[in-house]
Amino acid sequence: LSLLLAAVNPRDRSMAMADNVVATYYYPPMEVAAAELGQTAGSKLDDDGRNKRTGTMWTASSHIITAVIGSGVLSLGWAIAQLGWVAGPAVMLLFSLVTYFTSSLLADCYRSGDQSTGKRNYTYMDAVNANLSGIKVQICGVLQYANIVGVSIGYTIAASISMLAIKRANCFHGNGHADPCKVSSVPYMIIFGVAQVFFSQIPDFDQISWLSMLAAAMSFTYSSIGLGLGIVQVIANDVCMHAANGGVKGSLTGISIGTVTPMQKVWRSTQAFGDIAFAYSYSLILIEIQDTIRAPPPSESTVMKRATMVSVAVTTVFYMLCGCMGYAAFGDAAPGNLLTGFGFYEPFWLLDVANAAIVVHLVGAYQVYCQPLFAFVEKWAAKRWPESTFVTGEVEVPLFRTYKVNMFRATWRTAFVVATTVVSMMLPFFNDVVGFLGALGFWPLTVYFPVEMYVVQKKVPKWSTQWVCLQMLSLGCLAISLAAAAGSIAGIKSDLKVYHPFKT
Repeated sequence: LSLLLAAVNPRDRSMAMADNVVATYYYPPMEVAAAELGQTAGSKLDDDGRNKRTGTMWTASSHIITAVIGSGVLSLGWAIAQLGWVAGPAVMLLFSLVTYFTSSLLADCYRSGDQSTGKRNYTYMDAVNANLSGIKVQICGVLQYANIVGVSIGYTIAASISMLAIKRANCFHGNGHADPCKVSSVPYMIIFGVAQVFFSQIPDFDQISWLSMLAAAMSFTYSSIGLGLGIVQVIANDVCMHAANGGVKGSLTGISIGTVTPMQKVWRSTQAFGDIAFAYSYSLILIEIQDTIRAPPPSESTVMKRATMVSVAVTTVFYMLCGCMGYAAFGDAAPGNLLTGFGFYEPFWLLDVANAAIVVHLVGAYQVYCQPLFAFVEKWAAKRWPESTFVTGEVEVPLFRTYKVNMFRATWRTAFVVATTVVSMMLPFFNDVVGFLGALGFWPLTVYFPVEMYVVQKKVPKWSTQWVCLQMLSLGCLAISLAAAAGSIAGIKSDLKVYHPFKT
């Protein structure tokens, strides 16, 4: 219809262009491409008129694991060091159970009404709008996209630290460990920003599947290297006659008073909660992942719950191994980032490989998380200025072959990358930023909205046992999030006392 109207009226032609931009860039369906599964594209459509979805429990699980297992895993040794052998693993297990439970609630919100035939909600905000509406939709949008901005800043910081670690590892190897090897992180943030300017021009999820798969492989690579080095360090501790605590270091209650002040102990413990929460956070893209699952039977929510169980179980086992082994290797001295904190110096080439893998992973992870924000702004602009050729038009750029570039997309995405890179240069505190991001996004996006949407959709009676239990869970997680945010802010405040912007 849009095309027929466009042939008659120039204004309608502009509206058709806007509709095309919206359809292309706002609802990127994150589908598992048929080519990836060794199949040819069919002509059948799903019940919503879109291309037939082909995702399964295993493909959804792989998407979740790709999103979840990130650089946050490298801070888990430090987090457990703050809490000790008892509270550390217990808190990790607690967050895994909370994440699984609330993700199951959120999975039921993919369709409104019947779980097999109800209207689909393609994004997290669509689900909130369908179930809650009103001011809560705006609050959700602000929190979701603010969290995405925060994640992009955190990833820029983490990538620059890993590139810096490569430089310093080679310096230590050549000059000895006594050399301070002081290097600024600013040039490496700029390098990462330039790379993101390039990759951010990829229009949507459909065209970054290769980057996502590469990032997933890299996450397992550096995590496995960190785990292996931790095991070797524990063995070395056991063999070394001078090891204070034998092979396995650490204590039941974590870092001791004396090593840190009582107040520092409190702040560090709350920050550790934030680090662990961040390591499990993926609710931002759960609905988008569920939108890749093929049509019922069984229903998408049933498949998604199974995928969530598998992925959270795999992730928890991996986190336990990496976090506990990092603490066992270094005890109270566990570095904030297992591979860049220089608990290890040799083999330097293996550290270089691990840190290079982190950088490659973060390049892909940055794009996976930022695509929903890119699409949201581009949809709004296309609706606001449907007749603007700058917003809705495309320019052909001849390179190896002719590429069509949307000028608004190129300008806006470049500006976003530049802005987040500049902010990253001013706040390069990896642990504190990780903890703050976890606290910022964990309660509202992982707990509060899924609980509230479930209560509305399932018509849970107010003050019933189920309602009270859900509200108690939400309030408990809110308290944890506030404490973790406070701890991270205190850490950032402490770091700012010795930091000089754009120089450290």
